[in-house]
Amino acid sequence: MIRIGIVDDHAIVRTGLRQFLSDHVDLRVTGEGSSGHDALEMARGGEVDVLLLDISMPDQSGVDALAAIKARFPELPVLILSGFPEAHYATTLLRQGASGYLNKECDPDEIANAIRLVARGRRYISPAVAEQLADSVVGGSGAGAAPDKPLHEALSEREFQVFLRLAQGETVGHIAEALFLSVKTVSTYRTRVLEKLKLQTNSDLTYYALKNGLIQ
Repeated sequence: MIRIGIVDDHAIVRTGLRQFLSDHVDLRVTGEGSSGHDALEMARGGEVDVLLLDISMPDQSGVDALAAIKARFPELPVLILSGFPEAHYATTLLRQGASGYLNKECDPDEIANAIRLVARGRRYISPAVAEQLADSVVGGSGAGAAPDKPLHEALSEREFQVFLRLAQGETVGHIAEALFLSVKTVSTYRTRVLEKLKLQTNSDLTYYALKNGLIQ
């Protein structure tokens, strides 16, 4: 029996997933939550074998929640379930420790299969993500090469966290408090992010994030 935790801020999504998964004899939902804090508490309680985590939540993004969980419980498989297409987040979150990335529009059976796979310690890579990863390996040079990858994929895990928070209008002080960093450290990350994305202001960051579907 694989114990599953579902973390999504929409009750109807959690209900639909719970009902679907209950039809599978080897899968059982043992925890539900609506925030990053809930996800961390579930991981801390040891009540789940696989965590299904939404990327967009009100109190804390799934990016932040993933980082916190993997820092404390690196062996716990975390499957990202997102409304954003794979092209926007998948490779970045896989690099940051996610065991797989699923779009909410995928076939429900794909979710069940992904849960079983990551519960065995493997990663779930959808065909779309596999193609994206292959493109990143091929690179952007030479005849027939893949197009250049988005600039934000060059950001480190912490830079990506700071970038998303800045893009959503958070101040450096608030980010420092939320991520347990000094204001000076967050300011340094902000400078690096602006340089890597070739931007100048926080407004530019917001526009970039919206244009690339990284925030709503």
